[in-house]
Amino acid sequence: MPGWALGLTGLAALMAVVELAPRAGLVQERFLPPFSRMLSALADQAGTPEFWRALLETLRGWALGLAIAMAAGVLLGIVIGAVPPLRAVTTSTIEFLRPIPSVALIPLAVLLYGTQLRATLLLVVYASFWQVLVQVLYGVRDVDPVARETARSYRFGPLAQVRTVVWPTALPYVMTGFRLGASVALILEITGELVIGSPGLGRQIAVAQTSGAVAAMYALVIVVGLIGVTVNVIARATERRVLRWHPSIRGEAIA
Repeated sequence: MPGWALGLTGLAALMAVVELAPRAGLVQERFLPPFSRMLSALADQAGTPEFWRALLETLRGWALGLAIAMAAGVLLGIVIGAVPPLRAVTTSTIEFLRPIPSVALIPLAVLLYGTQLRATLLLVVYASFWQVLVQVLYGVRDVDPVARETARSYRFGPLAQVRTVVWPTALPYVMTGFRLGASVALILEITGELVIGSPGLGRQIAVAQTSGAVAAMYALVIVVGLIGVTVNVIARATERRVLRWHPSIRGEAIA
């Protein structure tokens, strides 16, 4: 069977388990309703304007945070990576700040921005930024020294060196950072909405949970899962398109 068929088979098996387990009494329905009831709740949610507003708020926060993290991570990564003294000075700072969990910044975000979009945006940018920055630093470090010295011998300026030598080498790392950052940004967007109460699907999930609408809560969780799958597919498709010249991508196409 092709890979996509096996994937659909596994998904259908999961749906069947979720449908039959509560009906057979293995799980109480107030904790895990049948899958058909989740789909019915999802259809009800899709018919309300509040659902679509929450979906747009989530997508807007995710896209804006990822865009800021990509721009800052790529720019700083190239600048820091291209200047050895600057890289040596900032290494300890980066290694200190990078492991700090973004959720630890929730009290600070609430203190600064309350429950506004900017509070969740702070978490999204902070978490995604490190994914991009570290990958770009690896990419700049991977530049062939011979190519770099050749560009200098031809008296290429700094911008010309970045465009012709650094960027082609770092681009695969940039795309890896984009793919990782896109997933992390979505996780922190939903987490911020759940905990902080910013507008979006996360807050809708929290409201459904506190009001006892378990089926609606699971329906919204399914939507978040579908968004995650879509984000991953789009990120991989973008990576293949941007890096279609790269040997790894061409190898996948030939295979």
